[in-house]
Amino acid sequence: MEEVKILAIESSCDETAAAVVVNGRDVRSNIISSQIALHTLYGGVVPEIASRKHIEKINQVIDEALKEADMTLDDMDAIAVTYGPGLVGALLVGVAEAKAISYAKNIPLVGVHHIEGHISANYIENKELEPPFLCLVVSGGHTHLVNVKDYGEYEILGRTRDDAAGEAFDKVARAIGLGYPGGPKIEKVSHEGNPHAIEFPRAKVADGEYDFSFSGMKSAALNYLNHCEMKGIEVVQADVAASFQQAVIDVLVQRAERAIDEYGAKKFAIAGGVASNGTLRSAMEKMCESKNVKFYRPSPILCTDNAAMIGAAGYYDYIAGVRSGMDLNAVPNLKLGERA
Repeated sequence: MEEVKILAIESSCDETAAAVVVNGRDVRSNIISSQIALHTLYGGVVPEIASRKHIEKINQVIDEALKEADMTLDDMDAIAVTYGPGLVGALLVGVAEAKAISYAKNIPLVGVHHIEGHISANYIENKELEPPFLCLVVSGGHTHLVNVKDYGEYEILGRTRDDAAGEAFDKVARAIGLGYPGGPKIEKVSHEGNPHAIEFPRAKVADGEYDFSFSGMKSAALNYLNHCEMKGIEVVQADVAASFQQAVIDVLVQRAERAIDEYGAKKFAIAGGVASNGTLRSAMEKMCESKNVKFYRPSPILCTDNAAMIGAAGYYDYIAGVRSGMDLNAVPNLKLGERA
């Protein structure tokens, strides 16, 4: 089989990343320059600062990715780049860079959907995984339950109506004094807490059995904290973290289980930043085991935003004949399955 070498670029939020991926599953390099320390000062991602940092870092990460893979731009068969969804300024940096390389070197350009990238991270880790399967994508900006029918063919079964799971973690973490980024800090503290200390509501969406809603859960946590403050009740940080995390995980597992039952799925995967949460991973694994369903998950490094996953998704788009023109633009609200 002929090797298809792809240089992938990811800059949708606060990670500047480049990778070289061969045939969609063989990662030769995966370079990530994270801005977490910078944004921690502000308690969250500042879009303008993120964009500026991408401009500073992007050539450097691409050079590093090529060097580590021991290849040059002349070896590449295609350039894959995230063009949405994400922060518009951040996306534009990656898209402009990819277009410049594509034009200068006359290499085909493939625009990739960020969530499709997260789903495809599972192909890197699990060489045997092939569609169809169900996948739960949980990150700071997205919570999607997806029926992966084939490469590039997706049916969204459910999505969040308000906050994404990761966003809810960030807001509650801030409220209990843990700071940013919320997800990893809540998980760490929750090990010392009682997950049943406080019963937060598990929201159901009346007209969407697979949809999620986390804003009510987040409000309940904030109301609990206000109530404690007004009544002079001591807040046990670890208990709040553990109970809130448990409420979120219960809802994610319950929706996943229902979808597995209805669709008769034999394979279930998770993806996205929140998918690196150990408590969520073991809860999903346990549920899948009880149903005799094969469970897939990427390593934590492939759950966060990275370019290797974009290279994986880009490969399947490329061999399906997808090509993007020089008019490729950033689409901050790009829907899964859409081509802009």
